Amino acid sequence: MKRSASTVSKTTSRAKKPRPEIPEYHLTPSVRDEETGEIIWPAPKDQIERARNFILDAAANKRTLIIPDKDADGLTSGAILQKTLILLGLEPSLISAHLLQKASNIHEEKERIVMASYKPEYIFVLDQGSRKSPPVIDSPHKALIIDHHWSVEDDFPEGSEHVTACHSPPVATSSLLTYYICNELHEKVHSQCDWLCAMGTHGDLGNTLKWEPPFPDMKATFKTYTKKAINDAVSLINAPRRTATYDVPGAWAALTAANSPKELLTNQTLLAARAEVNAEVDRCTRTAPKFSSDGKIAVFRINSAAQIHPVIATRWAGHLQSPRLEVILVANEGYLPGLVNFSCRVPRSARARDTPVNIIEVLRGIAAKAPDPTLRERLGESFARGHKEASGGIVPKAEFEEFMDILEIGKKPEGASPKKVKKDAAPKQSNTLTNYFGKKATA
Repeated sequence: MKRSASTVSKTTSRAKKPRPEIPEYHLTPSVRDEETGEIIWPAPKDQIERARNFILDAAANKRTLIIPDKDADGLTSGAILQKTLILLGLEPSLISAHLLQKASNIHEEKERIVMASYKPEYIFVLDQGSRKSPPVIDSPHKALIIDHHWSVEDDFPEGSEHVTACHSPPVATSSLLTYYICNELHEKVHSQCDWLCAMGTHGDLGNTLKWEPPFPDMKATFKTYTKKAINDAVSLINAPRRTATYDVPGAWAALTAANSPKELLTNQTLLAARAEVNAEVDRCTRTAPKFSSDGKIAVFRINSAAQIHPVIATRWAGHLQSPRLEVILVANEGYLPGLVNFSCRVPRSARARDTPVNIIEVLRGIAAKAPDPTLRERLGESFARGHKEASGGIVPKAEFEEFMDILEIGKKPEGASPKKVKKDAAPKQSNTLTNYFGKKATA
């Protein structure tokens, strides 16, 4: 039976719009040395050489403290460094690891006191972000910051050395940068740490990343361990830090004891943590968005003791579409008493724009519009940190509400027709909630 013209027209009108073409990450244009023309990657050569010499000095029987971040990228960075130091001859008894408390950072006095109690001669800070500050600890020490979060030249603790990938696109993860540095220091680093590098990199850049130049050739690694095992291990290692109990020590213990990603897949501590996080994500992910008056910011407000706001932000970023939309913001009012933890991501529909969305600049620009000029200062040092494409903050609740007021959430822009606003704000789509999130969420 032939379809009527009206039926054909309706079917055509309902056809899904093609997703915007997003350039492959490894094809991001690199910076080149002005004299040699060589690509500067994954970090400036002088920084990499200083970092290698620093590691060799620490391996000469120096009491060493490793301070890795809590996620897969940070923890694998720390594990790579620890294995390298042991390969270079440093006694394991001289190596300690300090894992920060929930929602803390290395600059807080309580953390500095604990770090100093290890009496370290050498300190390695991995994937913790960068901030201008006093020395890591007050007692005599040498410190090296290995990082890839956005920073400027003086955004580091006083007296420390640093190596950062943030100005050498395509920006490498901290684990990849650490692996690149350590791989030249001992012949066994590759065989013992390649899977850790892959885990950490997939943890930050996603499992669809193509390992093409300038990224190293990891074909042999994925043949040995398989991408599925590595990606499943990433999910498991990320789970404990998202639980209400914030069991980062459990993740670190599991990771440093393992010799392959397969060993992590049956770890009961990790499996229980992932089940807890999955249930909480499933509970909160159906929250409906509200939009800023200009349609550029989509805000989701949740209440959970688990650190699931980054997961939900990432998921909605791949789903929610609008011509105006620039930032997905998920605010969690239940993670820390009296504070709002929020995570921001660039939606997929905005990633291919000629002028890339810089979340850090967007957040700072909004705060700058506040009627009260003191708002930016009151939001604190943990506001708009991280990456240009993945930022967020930890701010007091009252200040967060002031920030929301600037966005005029739910207010329609003046002079726009209600129909136009409704379409741009992406409120009612048949596939937004029930269909898309009907399946069980995974962390």
